[in-house]
Amino acid sequence: MRCLEPVPEELTRVPEILEDGYTVIDDFLTPGEVTELLEAGKNLHKDAPKEERKVFSTINSSATQSRDRYFIESGDKVRYFFEEGAVAENGELLVDPSVALNKVGHALHTDHPVFNQITFSNRVKEVCWQLGFQKPAVAQSMYIFKNPGVGGEVKPHQDATYLYTEPSSTIGFWIPLEDATLQNGCLHFIKGSHKSGVHRRYIRNPDKSSPELLIYDRPAPLYPQSNFCAAPVKAGSLVLIHSQVVHRSDANRSDRSRHAYTFHVIETENSSYSGENWLQPPADQPFPVLYERD
Repeated sequence: MRCLEPVPEELTRVPEILEDGYTVIDDFLTPGEVTELLEAGKNLHKDAPKEERKVFSTINSSATQSRDRYFIESGDKVRYFFEEGAVAENGELLVDPSVALNKVGHALHTDHPVFNQITFSNRVKEVCWQLGFQKPAVAQSMYIFKNPGVGGEVKPHQDATYLYTEPSSTIGFWIPLEDATLQNGCLHFIKGSHKSGVHRRYIRNPDKSSPELLIYDRPAPLYPQSNFCAAPVKAGSLVLIHSQVVHRSDANRSDRSRHAYTFHVIETENSSYSGENWLQPPADQPFPVLYERD
């Protein structure tokens, strides 16, 4: 698969259109690229280990990811996380395997050739250059399924809560592989909220005796629902997300899935990635730098 070299005109306006904390670039991927990523994503469930059916949730406080090394140690691996309504207490699936997954992460950008090629494409590098990155590195990647009927809600949050840098540098690249609509759980943003600082953080628990390996450092803020603006987008678009903009998505109760590929880029030149963040690279395997990859 090859990325087309011509740079979309919208890229030259990236810095100014981040005024709201997010922006949409239409037709970032070609239809062929969208199809290839979508097919690769649909096939991911075939490799999910039956003995490791871990549920992922941003809503249910009893979800096990804060106590589970399967999640915490997934930064340099491809691991599989299921929807709450898809797995019984005994670990058996309640739905068809093809619609059971919530997401797969967090190293598709290095370990899967199809996602690797898009992530390190010249087009992505051009966006990073337009954003002013000096030495951008990819911290993590995810394939998000948002399957019909079981695709869970994502609570309001800032990406900086999970991927904190000083100074703030994290940018999310969110690419829908199917049209994201009001019905199937498109993103919603609070415009301008990226100017209000980091509201809370999700960190490695300094109390090593606690069963909770990961904790939030303060309660979740309350955000008026009326402040959110919906951002429906077409398949193949690119949504750029500032680390501090508050965003969310509703559960998918429609009969159509909303698959998306997303990854996060951080600055590594004159910027520090917090050692308290939940996701940490292995000592011998730092985050890959975009400009150093072909």
